[in-house]
Amino acid sequence: MTPTDGSSSESGPDVREVDLVVLGAGPGGEAIASGAAAAGLEVVVVDRHLVGGECPYYGCIPSKMMVRAADALAEAGRVPQLAGDATVVPSWAPVHARIRDEATTDWDDSVAVDRLVDAGATVHHGIGRLAGTGRVTVELPDGSAGPTYEARRGVVLNVGTRPAAPPVEGLADTPYWTNREAVRTETVPGSLVVLGGGPIGSEMAQTFARFGSRVTVVQHGERLLGGDEPEASAVLAEVFAHEGIRVMTGAELTRASYADGTFTLTLGTGDELTADQLLVAAGRTPNLDDVGLETVGLDPTARTVETDERMRAGERLWAIGDITGKGAYTHVSMYQSAVALADVTGAEHAPARYHAVPHTTFTDPEVGGVGLTEQAARDAGLRVRVGTTPLEASSRGFTHGPGARGVIKLVEDADRGVLVGATAAGPAGGEILGLLALAVHAEVPVETLRTMIYAYPTFHRAIETALGELA
Repeated sequence: MTPTDGSSSESGPDVREVDLVVLGAGPGGEAIASGAAAAGLEVVVVDRHLVGGECPYYGCIPSKMMVRAADALAEAGRVPQLAGDATVVPSWAPVHARIRDEATTDWDDSVAVDRLVDAGATVHHGIGRLAGTGRVTVELPDGSAGPTYEARRGVVLNVGTRPAAPPVEGLADTPYWTNREAVRTETVPGSLVVLGGGPIGSEMAQTFARFGSRVTVVQHGERLLGGDEPEASAVLAEVFAHEGIRVMTGAELTRASYADGTFTLTLGTGDELTADQLLVAAGRTPNLDDVGLETVGLDPTARTVETDERMRAGERLWAIGDITGKGAYTHVSMYQSAVALADVTGAEHAPARYHAVPHTTFTDPEVGGVGLTEQAARDAGLRVRVGTTPLEASSRGFTHGPGARGVIKLVEDADRGVLVGATAAGPAGGEILGLLALAVHAEVPVETLRTMIYAYPTFHRAIETALGELA
């Protein structure tokens, strides 16, 4: 009888035939495993960490609980300008409790595992590695060998990424945070240096600053949110300055040390910073270095896995999620999982396209973007028209008062007369983005957008003003 605990049988190697093996159970991996099992396939899922992936335990969900709490403090601080008097005493305790109890169940993935098992999948905690076409070996958490699977349909790679640490002298010897430690903290540091001014670094910086931490952001690039439009970065930089967050751009950390509860950080300029805590938010490393890519003819040193429009990465091999390089967002992984599932099961589905990938950074103001930035559009050789308008100049911005800073920016392919990119920075910027994402995705003619009736007074009505600027 074949063991059910993942061990090897006494008679020799435990080799099992199944239909599909999914390596990595982030949101996309979990979705394709559940969908394939529902379609009647025999599915095995292998994940070395928490089933559900980064998003529910360390990323999207807990971080947005932090952001929501920080935004509540900021909004309460605006009461004197709008409605009277208010006294606010920040406390991290309810934030930590919500993350621990409501979002992560104290970082226990039993619910996610049960969800997959109930769908009909077999789940292993352990390390799955490719061992040739359609073949996967499993190493169990104790280091022992688990089953080897021969997958008739093939294998889906959804191994994701992990926080990156730059090669800074002394850094590895310090108790620095990544986003994972930051969302688990039970206390707010008195002072905090955030290394990295991208989406994660910016969200965390503002959150901890609003809870009373003295925050400095050290950004290697020349501005915050370097992947977004400069106008949006400028708005966020002004807000950070107003809130007392120090931002050092064009700065590089060269040395780090820790003693007596204090970090000492040396920059390339010779400047020295001290802080109670250091948060490293300097990018992500793909988990491709121990997957066995070489056994299927792929480069094990690559940072991404190339796929076609059906998410195929090779013979009986699909790849989805961060490792495809199409955007390190949960929604991209979920989108790709649907495309790959259709290919695995032989169902009909539109091929993958990435001309209208949306994203939102949940700072205050939110910064949402879709498609190409102005610079990217020009680099692609397009003849570009641009329209911008400050969000606070709209009637809704005027009535909203404090906290209404933002900008709408539209990027048009002038030859085709359609938007190829857009930015919505401001209150609910990620929600305003929905209309713009639809316009970019469906390639709605700009002239059609000009004929719309935009509700008054709304933030999204500023899109109409920006359209006028395109002319």
